[in-house]
Amino acid sequence: MRSILYQISILIFCSVVVGCTTKSGVGKAKSPADRLIQRIIPNHAHHFVTEIGVKDSVDWFEIESVDNKIVLRGTNGVSVASALYYYLKEYGHCQITWNGTNLNLPDLLPVVKEKIHKKTPYEYRYYLNYCTFNYSMSWWDWERWEKEIDWMALHGINMPLAITGEEYIWDQVYRSYGFTDEDLDPFFSGPAYFSWFWMGNLDGWGGPLPKSWKESHKELQIKIVQRQRELGMKPVLPAFTGHVPASFKKYFPDAKLKQTNWGNDFEDTYILDADDPLFAELGKKFLEVQSEVYGTDHLYSADTFNENEPPTDDPEYLSELSKKVFEGMKSADPEAIWVMQGWLFYSHRDFWKAPQIKGLLDAVPNDRMIILDLATEIEPVWKRTEAFYGKQWIWNMLHNFGGNISMFGRIENVANNPAEDLNDPKSGQLKGIGLTMEAIEQNPVLYELMTDNTWRDTPIDLDAWLKDYIRNRYGKTTQDLEDAWNILVQTVYNGKVIRDGAESIIVSRPTFEGYRRWARTKMNYKPEDLLPAWDLFIKSIDGSDQYDGFLYDLVDVSRQVLANYALPLQQQITVAYNNNDKQKFEQYSKEFIELIEDMDGLLATQKDFMLGPWLADARECGFTTEEKDLYEQNARDLITLWGDANNRLHEYSCRQWSGLFNDFYKPRWEQFFDQIRQDWQKFDQKAFDEEIKQWEWQWVISNNEFPVEPSGDPAEIAVELYEKYRDKIIPLTNIQPQIDYNY
Repeated sequence: MRSILYQISILIFCSVVVGCTTKSGVGKAKSPADRLIQRIIPNHAHHFVTEIGVKDSVDWFEIESVDNKIVLRGTNGVSVASALYYYLKEYGHCQITWNGTNLNLPDLLPVVKEKIHKKTPYEYRYYLNYCTFNYSMSWWDWERWEKEIDWMALHGINMPLAITGEEYIWDQVYRSYGFTDEDLDPFFSGPAYFSWFWMGNLDGWGGPLPKSWKESHKELQIKIVQRQRELGMKPVLPAFTGHVPASFKKYFPDAKLKQTNWGNDFEDTYILDADDPLFAELGKKFLEVQSEVYGTDHLYSADTFNENEPPTDDPEYLSELSKKVFEGMKSADPEAIWVMQGWLFYSHRDFWKAPQIKGLLDAVPNDRMIILDLATEIEPVWKRTEAFYGKQWIWNMLHNFGGNISMFGRIENVANNPAEDLNDPKSGQLKGIGLTMEAIEQNPVLYELMTDNTWRDTPIDLDAWLKDYIRNRYGKTTQDLEDAWNILVQTVYNGKVIRDGAESIIVSRPTFEGYRRWARTKMNYKPEDLLPAWDLFIKSIDGSDQYDGFLYDLVDVSRQVLANYALPLQQQITVAYNNNDKQKFEQYSKEFIELIEDMDGLLATQKDFMLGPWLADARECGFTTEEKDLYEQNARDLITLWGDANNRLHEYSCRQWSGLFNDFYKPRWEQFFDQIRQDWQKFDQKAFDEEIKQWEWQWVISNNEFPVEPSGDPAEIAVELYEKYRDKIIPLTNIQPQIDYNY
């Protein structure tokens, strides 16, 4: 029985602060947690009672049945939402993911026979990467953000990165110094490129940015951080790291500026030297304006030298730089805590050795800095930095690069390593767990698994966990489904050999070779080893095809098998050309184009695999035709060329989407095959590349429409393609020539 003091605290908190529903169901205005429940399960919300309990040094939640109600109790809205999701999964056998939701609850909800109590060992549960805001979130409106914030709360997130609307703040700051549209238009990037703009990698690309965007996204950010704080989250807002407009020297001719360039694909950017008095002044002014508009929770993201090396490796210089960045934060907010992405220690490890890392970090007190070990499941940087030399740090899963569509992940690492590292005496101030993927809305199993670490301090039994995952996702579990997932664990999710998921040769700029730089085809398993999983998914269609999650997975597994098959098919085209065999060339090139068309039809059955919504959402953000066209060009460019026709990042953010297959990838390959026919045995790859770049750019600046709603029956089409391709795959794969994967 709860103590009298505890009951009093609950009543005071409910009636004075939150206005939450009491045990009797009678209360004042609904609390944020109550409203979340209403959004998630509107027809069952009346069965639940929420209580905000006494705060503790760690977050916790409780679930119990009292007077025919399910009581969800926790330290804040996130804890209560996590209690709800725990109940939905464990008692209702439900699931909520980006790619399929099962909320098939009975009218009479299951009773909790014994009170459930869970606490988290992690003070911080971090979410998002700068890149996520563009590879996935560029065109989100409030409705989509509201769903994501609910997802965050259900999955225990309490520390989200919040950089929406940053352009409005900088616009206000620079205009206060007299900067004009002429000065700022070449500075602000287009909406699809903000991530790299804020990190100082590029200026202006995809712009000029309309004033209407700045205003509308200021309002959107206000809603975002308000909702996050209502639920008990502490958003991480940006701070100043020195990136300024090229026009800065017009107003401050004596400013100490350094020109830098991000790989020669964009114009130089300018970084204000931390020694310049303007650095502290500008940094303080930015945080003051930002706090006035968006408020603050004293957590600030600042990443120095993101994928750009400092001018010197002198540890003293790096220490002074770090000290000045932090002093700039403190001058505006004495309670400031610096949240730093540790990506530079991974991406530029040749530069960032122990003396340099230590120099950068030691200038800031240990309790005023949090390091994001950004890709701990790939390479734990904490192990070679003595746990970041005493700083607080967060264990993160990066998982996805660029928003590429590929079944991939280090599933066993995710199940075991967070708890193992938490209990490692050498892990220092490991204070959090997080998700720092470059893009979301794919591979939902990895994210459900990763977030299940939040409320435990022991490794997850993957076999048992997967059985529950299958039941919650498909409404049942069978031996065939369990066997299929065991195969997925051993193949696509084994996390070996390669850093990130293999891509299909289809999305590559056409070539005779077996790979290109960003459309990498090296796999972490033998493609034929995935086929038995496809067999079992096809076999399991009857009785499972009413579940969104099953249909998504059926299409995804089918897509992956066919995406893999494209490589041996393309390599036979190469063999035919090298053997001067025109008949085989025609046969295999025709089959390759047919495969692209078939995959387009398969992917059209699922909205998650469609180009149309991405482009339509981009256009919806514009208020004029000119703005709509600009945003659509941004949306097309990011997922194809990335930049201009000569950009080395082309295909970095490639997507296996219906619409792209038939309208972009297919015409490229058709032109490739036509050129080969025309120049048989004299084909010039470099000349073709130069020509196709211009065609690609014309596609980027076009604006033909694509469907926004799915078409076709996913199960029927999957079966048709299974019957068409299943028996072809192994014979062709077995005669695939050896491919040089030296990239």
